Amino acid sequence: MPSRTYHVPTGGHPAQTELLTGRAVFTDAYAVIPRGVIRDIVTSYLPHWNDTRVWVLARPLSGFAETFSHYLVDVAPGGGSEAPEPDTEAQGALFVVGGKLALRLNGTEHVLRPGGFAYLPPGCRWSVQNRSPEAAQFHWIRKLYQRVSGIAAPESIVTNEDSITPTPMPHTDGRWATTRFVDPSDIRHDMHITIVTFEPGASIPFAETHVMEHGLYVLEGKAVYRLNQDWVEVEAGDYMWLRAFCPQACYAGGPGRFRYLLYKDVNRHMDLRALRPAAASAIGLVG
Repeated sequence: MPSRTYHVPTGGHPAQTELLTGRAVFTDAYAVIPRGVIRDIVTSYLPHWNDTRVWVLARPLSGFAETFSHYLVDVAPGGGSEAPEPDTEAQGALFVVGGKLALRLNGTEHVLRPGGFAYLPPGCRWSVQNRSPEAAQFHWIRKLYQRVSGIAAPESIVTNEDSITPTPMPHTDGRWATTRFVDPSDIRHDMHITIVTFEPGASIPFAETHVMEHGLYVLEGKAVYRLNQDWVEVEAGDYMWLRAFCPQACYAGGPGRFRYLLYKDVNRHMDLRALRPAAASAIGLVG
């Protein structure tokens, strides 16, 4: 298989000579956050994290996408956290794109290099430190775990993309494949984090329209993506945020592979009480 690359954000600020016009867009069905707006001015700092800055790419937002948050984290040498997660009911997934990250999970230390993945179940003990001389960058996806009576929460996972054979999508001759960090049939999991790969010329040849919310961070290459009624050009470093039922398709024109990190919520009943009486009254569903 050809070598993989992982886009690492550069931050900084644009020059005063650059044009204001860009590709950022936020609609009622999707958002596109291009790499050019992931700058120093929009970073945040988190409690109990040292020498670390965060770009918040997605967060629960009423009326849009409500299941998850997605951080892009930059940890300076010597930085990290001994108390990273403030919510004991939150599960997490880490995916390293730059540098090296020391993850201590339930008493065992792992060194994650680019392509490294960790699934962190709710309530587990974990910490991260950057002990290398260069900055480390990783994605951190957080979601409240939806517990089900009689079904145990899943155990932790630490692996690397290099250790997983991509699963070809049916009838595509391997041109469209998915690297699955979690067994799709494991009902304990209520979210999936995968890497989707398209070879040049491959496509999603229909407008997927489904209940799963999505966060998609482009790791490599470029493509045109169909979002709702619009065709949008995206490249490595861009982020797409899709609410439920947003129609979506893709065409990877090349010249190289197109790959992205994908979040989706799965395997749980729909919450029939999500539309509270006050909200229902506001749209005329109750008197």
